[in-house]
Amino acid sequence: MTVSEEILAGTDTMSSYITPQAAPVAEMNLLDLCMQGGWLMIPLLALSIVSIYILIERSLVLRRASAEDATFMHRIRDYIHSGQLDSARNLCRATGTPYARLIEKGISRIGRPMNDVLVAIENTGNIEVSRLEKGLPWLATTASGAPMLGFLGTVIGMVKAFYEIASAGSASNITTFADGIYTALVTTVAGLIVGVIALFAYNYLVARINRVMTNLEAKTMEFMDLLNEPA
Repeated sequence: MTVSEEILAGTDTMSSYITPQAAPVAEMNLLDLCMQGGWLMIPLLALSIVSIYILIERSLVLRRASAEDATFMHRIRDYIHSGQLDSARNLCRATGTPYARLIEKGISRIGRPMNDVLVAIENTGNIEVSRLEKGLPWLATTASGAPMLGFLGTVIGMVKAFYEIASAGSASNITTFADGIYTALVTTVAGLIVGVIALFAYNYLVARINRVMTNLEAKTMEFMDLLNEPA
């Protein structure tokens, strides 16, 4: 081996010792990240679970409420025109949808003034809509309250961070207030995520309920026209 080759070999050997090795990057899973948010993550988790439950439960209820029987009103018309009011009421009970309960209430008022029939149906409709809206106030509260909880966590985290900086004095560094920054950021993100889920769930369910209400109004008008038809 020549002198130049020995020099090059020695240089490569020294470079292998001098070259700094990259420090391993610490990995953090979702659970660890949530734990950094502190105790405020517990109510946010509870709000998210309740919101998802309400969304699924109300969606199933509204799906059943939106079920349509194309022959229902034709059969009701035939029963009423033939005087079979008991059969018409039994059909309403067997159908079991909100509009069927409205029609059943109207059938029970047949023989009274038309205004009394309409008022009875409208009152029943209000009750049915109230049942469909069960749980929606909770979603509306979560949509506005969850981000506020997140912002509360932000304030708590920043207060914690500045307190630790003041306590450490001249010895403070980035690790001194890292926990406070974690709390501030994690709770903000969690609060916004829960709030967005609740907001979209609320608007979706309101739209579904509005469609059911439109169907109830259409069935009410059809029933009132049916009563005015000649037998």
